[in-house]
Order: sequence, then structure tokens, then C-alpha cells
Amino acid sequence: MNEMSVGEMSVGTEQRQTRILLADDHALVRHGLRLILDAEPDLTVVAEAGDGAEAIEIATRSGIEVDLAILDIAMPRLTGIQAAREISRRAPGIRLLMLSMYDNEQYFFESLKAGASGYVLKSVADRDLLEACRAAMRGEPFLYPGAVTALIRDYLQRHEQGETVPDSLLTPREEEIVKLIAEGHSSKEIADLLVISVKTVDRHRANVLGKLGLRDRLDLTRHAIRAGLVEP
Repeated sequence: MNEMSVGEMSVGTEQRQTRILLADDHALVRHGLRLILDAEPDLTVVAEAGDGAEAIEIATRSGIEVDLAILDIAMPRLTGIQAAREISRRAPGIRLLMLSMYDNEQYFFESLKAGASGYVLKSVADRDLLEACRAAMRGEPFLYPGAVTALIRDYLQRHEQGETVPDSLLTPREEEIVKLIAEGHSSKEIADLLVISVKTVDRHRANVLGKLGLRDRLDLTRHAIRAGLVEP
């Protein structure tokens, strides 16, 4: 099979490209990141924005279909975090990644609250960005080592302050799935381990999120730690 036919197969219904909105107020940075992303067969930048307000406009009203928005935190008019909040509210189907020059815990946690599934440092974007994009599209978090440390520190502080863990509202099967999610397994891996379909795994996860008032895998992981399903 020649290279052309392989390429055509890779952009089928199952493996279509992830359509990316790239928002950064520096054109040179956008250009560099776009080169990295567009070089991958499963990723394509379909739109660029120079500030948070423009990113919201493109994501929610431009008519351009976007699967993933990559937002610089420090942008004029509206910051990336402000844009993430609004995109998450108005277009919840769009996955969100944050870009930052700063390894800053406050920015990191605000990004999570805004709905982002990952936080990528610009200094290592050439190494981490592709992995973060693919993790986001799988519904998984991307956490660089400093972010993992921050999550653990947050857990320990909450524990020291005497926060109580609520009684579980989950069925044994739901707890089993939460534990596997927190241990880093993908939906496909969980389905294989439990001998159920991926759709069933996703349905259980959606039920858990609804029961516990959580929004994503990061919240599930923190719940699993607090409930003693996994160790921090």
C-alpha cells in the first residue's frame, strides 16, 4: 500500500483530524506552534486568534468547527482563563488546553476550574503539546510533573484542614471505574479489563460525574484520592 492510500485511511471517520483553534497574542509563537501541530497527520489548526475575545468568537459563533482550543493564559482583552470559562459554558463539546510561560499553581488551578483538561508550559511545548492534545481528545488530563505535585499538595492541605469525605453515592461498579480512571487507564483499557463496551464505560463515567457534581477526569481523580480509592 502506498503512502497516499495510508494517509487517506488515517483521516477516515474513526481517525479524522482534530480541528484546533490556536489562541496567542504573539504571531511568531502561533506560527511556531502551528508548524508543530500541522506536521502531525491527526492534528490540524483550522483557526487562529490573537486574544481571548477573538477566541470566544471563533469557537462559538464563527461557523468554524473546532474540537480543541489551545489558549495562551496571558492575552489582551480577555485572558485565556476567561476565554476558557466562556467557551466551556457556551460550547462544552470543545476540549481546552492552556499554554503558559509560568509554572504557577494559581494559574494551574484556575485553568482546571475554567474547564481545561491540560496545562502546557511554553518552554517545553515542542515536547509536551502533541501529547497534551491527544490526551485532551481522549478525555484524559495532561499534567506535567509540577502540576502533579500541586494536586498532591492541594490534597494534603485539604486533609490537614479536616475536610470530610462524603458518603459514597456510587455503585460498586462505578467505584471500580472511578478507581481505574484515577489510575490513568483509558476508556478502552477499562472496557477490556472489565469486559464491557467502551460506551458502557463512558455511560458510567457520565453517571458518576452527574451524581458527584464533577466535571472531568481531574475531578474524578481528586475524588478517588479523597475517597481512598487510590493513593496520592
